Amino acid sequence: MPVLYSMTGYGEAYCQDENLSIGVELRAVNNRYLKVQLRGPETHQALEPEFEKVIRKAVRRGTIQVHLRLQRKRNTGEFQIQVEALRGYLRQLQDLGQELKLGPKLVENLAGQLLMLPGVIPEDAPVGKLLEEDWPRIEIMLQRALEKFQAMRVTEGQWMASELLALKEGIAGHLERIRGLALQAVEGYRDRLLERVRGLLRESGATINPADLIREVAVFAERADIAEEIVRLGSHLEQFAMALKEVESPGRKLEFLVQEMARETNTMGSKAPDVEISREVVEIKGGLERIRELIQNVE
Repeated sequence: MPVLYSMTGYGEAYCQDENLSIGVELRAVNNRYLKVQLRGPETHQALEPEFEKVIRKAVRRGTIQVHLRLQRKRNTGEFQIQVEALRGYLRQLQDLGQELKLGPKLVENLAGQLLMLPGVIPEDAPVGKLLEEDWPRIEIMLQRALEKFQAMRVTEGQWMASELLALKEGIAGHLERIRGLALQAVEGYRDRLLERVRGLLRESGATINPADLIREVAVFAERADIAEEIVRLGSHLEQFAMALKEVESPGRKLEFLVQEMARETNTMGSKAPDVEISREVVEIKGGLERIRELIQNVE
């Protein structure tokens, strides 16, 4: 069974210790190229290139949405108030209240907001230091989520490979019937033409040059000849089956082959005068459309 990767998938991983809990979720949708989008804390957006480096080793196409969740536990000691800074803000607020003749109640309410001002409570560690400390643990969770993500893509890819092979075999069966019908079409046209000519000759008593009849049949045979299209479509089907077995992501190659198969099928439909051939062509077009829908999700 060929190994295909679906472009859609999902994987997640979580861990927690006494200081930090980390969650990484991966979701993927179709895209002709690889695109990684990181959604998480603003302080960790700078890690998006690091996420892409890891993901690019395993994924070649698709839009990968990465959801990063971090929750850091903080000790009460981290919230010590800087008294001198608070006194300075409070003194300025009182002076401003006297200057603007603000009521005591209003000044009291404003004083409750002083804890939010810069320097009253120490800020977190610099962002660069946080990223350096957090990334090793985040990367481990990313790898675990990626393993689950890949497993899901393989499972879906196996189903798609089986379905694509079945559709390919169905098209090959219709093509084989067209091959036989194409030979019968010229013979049938010749017989119908002869019968029609004989009827006209009986009614009119006229004669016809056999060479003219042969020429007419030859013109029809040339105009309705689909031998080349049959051969090319058969070749494309063989290449399609081989592409399914390629290790490298075959999605784009499969898309190209389906376009070529559709072109040959349309030509057969326009040239072939036989009703039975037209029916087989319609069936092939239906199979190709189903294949086209499936390979939109093949990496």
